[in-house]
Amino acid sequence: MDVDQLDPAAAPEAAAVVSRVAACVEYRGSAYRGWQRQQSGVPSVQEAVEKALSRVANHPVQVFCAGRTDAGVHASCQIIHFDSDAVRSPRNWIHGANANLPADISLSWVQPMGDDFHARFSAMARRYRYVIYNDPVRPAHLSREVTWNYRPLDIDLMRQAAQALLGTHDFTSYRAVGCQAKSPIKTIHHLELLRHGQFIVLDIRASAFLHHMVRNIVGVLMQIGCGERPVEWAAEVLRARDRAQGGLTAPAYGLYLVDVTYPEHFELPRRYLGPHFLSALPDVAD
Repeated sequence: MDVDQLDPAAAPEAAAVVSRVAACVEYRGSAYRGWQRQQSGVPSVQEAVEKALSRVANHPVQVFCAGRTDAGVHASCQIIHFDSDAVRSPRNWIHGANANLPADISLSWVQPMGDDFHARFSAMARRYRYVIYNDPVRPAHLSREVTWNYRPLDIDLMRQAAQALLGTHDFTSYRAVGCQAKSPIKTIHHLELLRHGQFIVLDIRASAFLHHMVRNIVGVLMQIGCGERPVEWAAEVLRARDRAQGGLTAPAYGLYLVDVTYPEHFELPRRYLGPHFLSALPDVAD
């Protein structure tokens, strides 16, 4: 059929071009049962983002993320992508979505992408920061955004212990019992501990993480830092390949997804690493 013979009412639909869009989402996860969309009535970050973007696009939008975060976990750089035939500028997407999002979720940038980009499968590495407030007195501020530890923590001991976890290992002892990953073998590219005033920050980057892996690492290092266990214990737990040999799982609300690495040709925008109240910390990753 010739284009001129098409029904005029169908012409706009025939001319519609679906484009892929990438965006960076930051959120405070305290009020949500994680990133992933849940059953009706259970709040999730994904559901809130999809509702806001659907309003801007004027059609249902489904988003895909770089890595699903658990209940209570935060993000300063969760990368998503979605497809839409709506013609909107990055500014329109950002301001329109943020006007429809709750105060604890925000889009920080938006960029048109080619169809070869996928927020999850194109990612090469993820980076997290875990924030510990180390002080004898419980903080009134950031109470659901940091983990309070009242016992003095020796960061030098924690750094020594962390060295045993760098590289490629079987992290069975550091993953949740119910973890569904096919393999417990992961590679940690970077693991550093930083002090900023009363904050101790674990900064970690890997190609992928197991369920509760970062929180279980923090649980072990905090026990070493307060003198309950020797430095060698981190390596002993690793070699045991038994979750029962590990320490307590650190709380979710100290954990932040702060960066996702993609091949350079995608040319995604980069911001300073979060969380915002620690933006002065140096970027020390390799």
